[in-house]
Amino acid sequence: MSRWPISWYNDAAEATDRRWGWDKLPLPVAMLVLIGLRNILREKNLVDTGRGPLDKPDISDHPNYLTARTLDGTFNNLDDPLMGSLNSRFGRNVPLEYTVREKDPMEPNPRLVSRELLTRKEFIPATTLNLLAGAWIQFEVHDWFSHGKNEAENPWVVPVEENDTWPQHPMEIARTRRDPSADPNGPPTFVTDDTHWWDASQIYGRDPAFAQAIRTGEDGKLKIDDRGLIPQEIEDHVDLSSVAGNFWVGLALLHSLFMREHNVVCDHLHATHPELSDEQLFDKARLVVAALMAKIHTVDWTPAIIAHPTTVTALRTNWWGLEGEKLDKRFGRFTSNEVIRGIPGSPTALHGVPYQLTEEFVAVYRMHPLIPDDFDFRSLADDKTLQQRTLPEIGVLHVRERLTEMSMADVMYSFGTSHPGAITLHNFPRFLQHFDKADGTLVDLASIDVLRVRERGVPRYNEFRRLLHLKAYDTFEEMADTPEHAADLKRIYSDPEQVDTMIGMYAEKKPEGFGFSDTAFRIFILMASRRLEADRFFTRDYRPEVYTKEGIGWVEANSMRTLLLRHFPELEPALQGVANPFAPWQRAGAAKS
Repeated sequence: MSRWPISWYNDAAEATDRRWGWDKLPLPVAMLVLIGLRNILREKNLVDTGRGPLDKPDISDHPNYLTARTLDGTFNNLDDPLMGSLNSRFGRNVPLEYTVREKDPMEPNPRLVSRELLTRKEFIPATTLNLLAGAWIQFEVHDWFSHGKNEAENPWVVPVEENDTWPQHPMEIARTRRDPSADPNGPPTFVTDDTHWWDASQIYGRDPAFAQAIRTGEDGKLKIDDRGLIPQEIEDHVDLSSVAGNFWVGLALLHSLFMREHNVVCDHLHATHPELSDEQLFDKARLVVAALMAKIHTVDWTPAIIAHPTTVTALRTNWWGLEGEKLDKRFGRFTSNEVIRGIPGSPTALHGVPYQLTEEFVAVYRMHPLIPDDFDFRSLADDKTLQQRTLPEIGVLHVRERLTEMSMADVMYSFGTSHPGAITLHNFPRFLQHFDKADGTLVDLASIDVLRVRERGVPRYNEFRRLLHLKAYDTFEEMADTPEHAADLKRIYSDPEQVDTMIGMYAEKKPEGFGFSDTAFRIFILMASRRLEADRFFTRDYRPEVYTKEGIGWVEANSMRTLLLRHFPELEPALQGVANPFAPWQRAGAAKS
């Protein structure tokens, strides 16, 4: 009987959302609706895919596991030490019977979809954001998930039209690495080449040799050069055929920022706790940096890209609860209820399903339109143009060259005062549709994005919406944000049911202030809080006994703004009057109110 009031509340929330839309409601009502929707998603859209035949980890390999993150992600959950670790399967946000292997994953042709629906005719800017926001999500994705190197054998064969200038006819796209323990007759499953935890692995690595090579061995610090990057001799051994080949100046800015921050945290902790060893200082600083990344993503980046008043409040509630930041700082967190006090320090919660990031989560974070093709680098001092470069000219092979020609502060200012692209149709970076990778391979990333969502068993757009408790669209005109986009969809797809999930989300009309679709937001409602509440280092072990009092204080006191100004104080005029550091900054010489 105790479930009835909750069930009625959830049903009422879903009915209200369907009738009016959460984004059209007054803030208090909208918040209640979003809580109800999250309850429904937690109950119906967390699906365990199993683990496969992995062995239990050896505790002797992780002597500090109780108070430190392990490199391979083991022992985050002490009852299930393999949960979320390397080689765990991706989970699902839809029932397994809907994660089917498509009979014809070439229909319609991914290259046709790329050329006709995604090709950037002219750059469409996201004017409410700065370019750091575009770089940030790639920076975070490199921590969250990776399917590993694709398979060399038996690639997908994509037909190419005669008038297509693509040099290879047909196009070949390598298949995603298969799960060695998958049931060939069951739903498709894939395993992660990274941990599922929010553990800053893009900085600290997952390979023991790399992780050791970047450390100084003194006071817990990382090796960084005068650009704030890992030394050249370490970088020379990085495999550019892996995710490292996607490195560019935008990522370099953020890698440098957080490596610098790690070392400053080490200095702070060493000053207050001189008894801590190099290993202990490193472990504590990593905890602090990972938590700070999670906080920045929750209270800075996400409210910038989905800047609806309700979602801004909801996201801050994830971190500080309904009591809010001011009461939290004045009185502390006086209850264990996550809604009232926020998730950090609350009890760990799995909602009956082992923690996994999901294939649907991966699908909704395909946001490559954020990246421009052309970049204008300008001086922080007077806003004069220093260089104009294309995306290939600031890619992995040219990062050090560019950051030698210009100061890091000038580059950071240029990103802060430039816009990323809008996440919509006809705005995919041209250079990523003809991407000459650092390892010598040529790919069309837009075609790959389309095919990957199909290959990995994510339902097509209308079915995806139904499974997320949203209304499906009967016509292309209902589905698209403009008549032109509706006509584009109709030209490529024979039926609304055929529209690819990624394409539908790009074409969808967005809520006020949103940089991505309401459909994608449903996955976010569920997974944004789950990534925090499933991790013991954000919940039961987010406490001074694990982080140190000073470590917890550092996370609570800092934000993206304080990081930027600590390491680049000369940016202060550009950030003056800017409410969110992922929104456009002040241009040098502009009038300041």
